[in-house]
Amino acid sequence: MKKNTFLLLTTCMSSLFFHNAHAADTTQKQPATKQTDHRGKISAGKITTNASADSVTATKAESIIVMGAGAARETQSLSHRALQEVAPGTSPLKTLSKLPGVMFTSSDPLGSYEWSQQIIIRGFDQSRLGFTMDGIPLGNLAYGNDNGLSIGRALQTENNGPASLAQGAGSVGVAASNDLGGALEFTSIDPSKKFGVDVAGTVGSYGTWRTFGRINSGTLPGGGRLYVSYDYQDANKWKGDGIQQQQQANAKFIQPLGDKVKLTLFGDYSQRAENDYQDLSLQMIQTKGYNVDNITNNYGLAKQIATAYQTGNPFPAGIANQDQSYYNSAGLRQDVLGYGKFDFHLTDHLKGFATVYGHTNTGEGIYATPYTATPASLGGSPLSVRTTEYDIHREGFIGSLSYELGHHTIEGGFWFENNDFEQARRFYPLSADKYTGSSVHWFRNNPFETQWQSAFNTKTYQFHIQDTWQITPALKLNYGFKSLVVDNRGRQLEGNYMGTPVANTYASGSITSANGFLPQLGANYRINRHNEIFADFARNMAAFDNSTTGATSPFAMTSAAYAASKKTLHPEMSYSEEIGYRFHNRRIQASITGYYIEFEDRLASISPVSSGTNVQGYASILTNVGGVTARGIDTAFNYRFTDNWSLYASYAYNQSVYDDNLTTGGITYATRGKSVVGMPRNLANVQISYDDGTIWGNIGMQYQGRRTYTYTNDQWIKPNDIFNLNVGYRFHSHNWALHGLDAQINVTNLFDKRYVATVGSTGFAVSDPTGSLQTLQAGAPRMVFFTLRKHFF
Repeated sequence: MKKNTFLLLTTCMSSLFFHNAHAADTTQKQPATKQTDHRGKISAGKITTNASADSVTATKAESIIVMGAGAARETQSLSHRALQEVAPGTSPLKTLSKLPGVMFTSSDPLGSYEWSQQIIIRGFDQSRLGFTMDGIPLGNLAYGNDNGLSIGRALQTENNGPASLAQGAGSVGVAASNDLGGALEFTSIDPSKKFGVDVAGTVGSYGTWRTFGRINSGTLPGGGRLYVSYDYQDANKWKGDGIQQQQQANAKFIQPLGDKVKLTLFGDYSQRAENDYQDLSLQMIQTKGYNVDNITNNYGLAKQIATAYQTGNPFPAGIANQDQSYYNSAGLRQDVLGYGKFDFHLTDHLKGFATVYGHTNTGEGIYATPYTATPASLGGSPLSVRTTEYDIHREGFIGSLSYELGHHTIEGGFWFENNDFEQARRFYPLSADKYTGSSVHWFRNNPFETQWQSAFNTKTYQFHIQDTWQITPALKLNYGFKSLVVDNRGRQLEGNYMGTPVANTYASGSITSANGFLPQLGANYRINRHNEIFADFARNMAAFDNSTTGATSPFAMTSAAYAASKKTLHPEMSYSEEIGYRFHNRRIQASITGYYIEFEDRLASISPVSSGTNVQGYASILTNVGGVTARGIDTAFNYRFTDNWSLYASYAYNQSVYDDNLTTGGITYATRGKSVVGMPRNLANVQISYDDGTIWGNIGMQYQGRRTYTYTNDQWIKPNDIFNLNVGYRFHSHNWALHGLDAQINVTNLFDKRYVATVGSTGFAVSDPTGSLQTLQAGAPRMVFFTLRKHFF
C-alpha cells in the first residue's frame, strides 16, 4: 500500500424516515473494440433478522431506517416498507440509490432491465462489489454472469426484507470473491404466523401490467410456517417494438426443531425475457434524438442494411452504418435457486448457522447480426441470429460459529462453492422472407455455426475470523481477517461450421487467485446518547473472472496471449479507510463519512503492439495497468419535523482518478489523473415524505453529476436531475371489501426529462473524438403506474 496518510474527516450516511415518535432511538469495463456489438457486453452492517410477511399489512408503525448506529463502518439499511413504496417490480438496486455514494442507472423505469443496469459505489462498478441474498452469494451481477444472478431474479420484490449497504467494505463474512468496494446484502421476509392471502395488481404506461399473489399458511401443527408466491409481469418497451416480461415464484418454510434449532428452506424460480433497447452514441443523440431503436418491425430494412454492409454498397437513407439499428436483440434467463439453513443457539454464549445452497441458470443473449449471413441452403437471409449461451450449475456451503466470552464476541466461518459454467457463441439461420420466432425466442438445437464453446470450473474457499471487543461501555473494537482462495480452470472445446470442425483459439488452463490475510479493523466510540464516531480499515482482493467474455478473465485471451501473460498477472486489490460521525435524537438523524481508497493492479485488456501488427498470434492481452485513487465524503440527514412529515437529504462527493497512463496499440495515452469512467463526482438526493397512517406520499429528486465514458475523458455526459412521485391510500374500513385494501400511484421521471441513463453499456473506450461510440442508453420518459393490493384474513 502506498504511504498515504488518511486525512479526510468524514461524512456519511444515515437518515431515517421515522413513522413513530420513538423510532429515532432505534438502534470497470474494458475498451470497446471496433466490432464489439452489444451482445458482447461485459459488466465489468449486516441484517441479522428478517422481516415477516405480516409487515405487508403494517402501517405507520414501521420505521424506514437508513442508518447503522453502533457500527464500526459506514453502513445503512432500508426497511421492507421502503422497498414497497415504489412501483411493484422495481429493482431494489434502484431504491437503494437514494443512499449516499450509490450511483444506479437503467434505461427502463423500474431499473430491472439487466442490459442497462449499472451500479457504481465510490468508483467501483458492480463487477467489483459484493451481493448476497439471505447470505447466499449472487455473484458479480455482470450481464453475462458466470457465477450468480441478479437480485431481481433471486427474489420477488414483494418478498424483499430489509436491505443493507456497506459503502466501503462489507463484513469479512460476506460470501463474495470480488468485493473490492462495498457489499449489498438483501434479505427475504419470513412467513407470517397467521394465515393470510395477499393479492395485488398493477397497470401502467406502455401496456405494463403485473399480478402478484402470496399465500401464508400461518403456524402449522408442529410449529412450521410457509408461504408460496407467484407473479407475472409484462410490459411493452417505451420505444421501438418488444417486451419486458418475467414470471417468478418464491417459497419459504421455517420449522423450529426444539428450542435450540431452526430450519429454513427457500426456493426461487424465475424466467425472464426482455427485448433490448438500442445502444446510442452522442452523435446519434445529437442528430437523431433519443428515440432511435431496433427496427424489429421492419425485416426488409434490416436485410437491406446487412446486404449493404456485406457488399460495400451505400446504406439505405437515414442509416449511418450497420450498427445503428439492429433488427432484434434480447436477453433470456431461466433460474432455479434454493437453500436450506440450520440456525442453532446451543447455549447462552454459543450460536451459529450452517447453509447449503444450489443454483442453476440457462441463458441466452441474442441479436440478429448483419455481420454473418445465413447460408443459402438454410434460408439465405443476409442476417443470422447470433447467440451467447450460458449454463451455470453451482452449489455451496456457508457456516458460522459465534461465541461470547466476557467482553468479546468471537465469530468465525467458512464458505465453499463449486461452480461449473459453460458458455458458447453460436449462429442460427433465418429465412429470406421473414423473421422466424417471436421477439423473445429461445434458439436451440439447429445452429449452423458454433464459433467457440468453453467449459469452466471455479472452486472458492473462504475462511474468516473476527472479534468484537466491548472495551468500555462507550468503546467497541472490531478486528479480524479473511483468507480467500479461488481456483479457476478453463477448457476450450472445438466448434463447427456446417459440420466442419472449427478450431477454438481461446485459452485453456488453470489460474489461482489467493490471499491468506485480508484484514479488517474498525472502532466505534459512543460519545454520549446522541453522538458517536467510527473508523475502519479493510483490505480486499477480487478473483479473476472465469469465462470467455469476462472483463478480468484470463480465458478471454488467445492461448498465445495467456501463455505469455499468466505468470505476470495479479488479482486486483483494494485498500479502504474511512472515518465518520453519526448523530441521532428523536427528530434528527445525520451522518458524515470521509474515505480514502487505493485500488491496485487494475486489470484491462490491451493491445501490446501497434494496430495491424500481430505478435505471437495474439492481438490483445489481459494485464495489470495500474491503480486508482479515490477520495470522498458521504453525508446524509433526516429530519422528522412533525409527527407526519420528514425530510431526507444525502450528498456524496467522489474523486476517483487513474494513477497511471495507459499504453495500448503501441500508443501511450495520458490517463493519469483523469476521472474514472462512469462515476460522477457529485451525487445528491432530496426527498420529502408524509404519512399519517392512512394517506402517505413522497416526492424525491436524484441528481447525478456529469460522467465520462472514455479513459482520456474526451467525452462527457451531461448531469441529470430526475424527480419521482409516490402516493398511496390505506383503507381502514371494517367492510370486508375495503378491509386490508390499499392503493398507490407511482410516477417515474415526473417532469419527463430526456437524458442519458447508462454509460458504458457496450464497454468503455480510450477515447471517442467523434462521439460515435454506441455505448449509451437513453433514460425512460415519464411513466405512471397504479397498484391495488388486498390482504385477506
